[in-house]
Amino acid sequence: MDTTPQRPLRGIALKVASVIVFIVMAAVIKAVADRVPAGQAVFFRSFFAIPVIVAWLAVRHELTTGFRAAAPMGHFWRGFVGTLAMGLGFAGLAFLPLPEVTAIGYAAPLLTVVFAAMFLGEEVRAFRIACVALGLAGVMIVLSPRLSVTQGGAGFAEALGAMLVLASAVFAALAQVFVRKLVMTEKTPAIVFWFSVTASVLALTTLPFGWVWPTAGEAVLLVTAGLLGGVGQILLTSSYREADASLVAPFDYASMIFALLIGYAVFDEVPTGTMLLGAGIVIFAGCLIIWRERQLGLERARQRKAMTP
Repeated sequence: MDTTPQRPLRGIALKVASVIVFIVMAAVIKAVADRVPAGQAVFFRSFFAIPVIVAWLAVRHELTTGFRAAAPMGHFWRGFVGTLAMGLGFAGLAFLPLPEVTAIGYAAPLLTVVFAAMFLGEEVRAFRIACVALGLAGVMIVLSPRLSVTQGGAGFAEALGAMLVLASAVFAALAQVFVRKLVMTEKTPAIVFWFSVTASVLALTTLPFGWVWPTAGEAVLLVTAGLLGGVGQILLTSSYREADASLVAPFDYASMIFALLIGYAVFDEVPTGTMLLGAGIVIFAGCLIIWRERQLGLERARQRKAMTP
């Protein structure tokens, strides 16, 4: 049983820090996306996260236990779909503004609700179904300007980018379903470590499809993306150790603020009203689900307390 004391403010701070780190990592990948293939970016992102994770395990004195895998095939399938999600998302960054990629990515937790019901048998009540439908409507609003390809090459490229990022969200949701199964038998450090290893190996299979020799600047950015990915994962994991998931989860949506700021300051990307409207609806729907889960959790806790002799 976890006896770690709850420190909500520390948990929130760690969660927001992880959000910032992951958005900066996405911006770094976007900076090289025009020239570096997505598979190559996945390799650097995954491989150079491993030393950070190993160092973290060493500090926590978990090197002897952190690598143990009771369900190797579970790790493989989680790594397979997670690598697809990462690669498709990185490919989409070459075609779409950073805030738009972030907004479409918010479909992943909504789809996780659907897939958990389909593959894990989790109960999904009408409230959550309505919230998922609302959130997906928001995603469609974000996508709507990209669904027309009548403007020629640029329009086609943006539509392709939107479909890549949406597909990334689908696979990210499937990856979360595998994670939910893995946590029943595996420790968090093992899940994090073996995902990075699996993604690194799978990314190497894209080598024949046109990897490039990066310039010194591109190599620095790619290695930085990997280091940031490792740091972000540690911050994210630590945030859930410090506070309840229902408390820190809504801070995922702070990523939109940082995506807007970085997109405007670094890439000169100005968000459209349609994108902001759709993103707002998705965020609202996601927060409703999190709020409802928190209420149900409190209700279950009260019921257990009442049953205690």
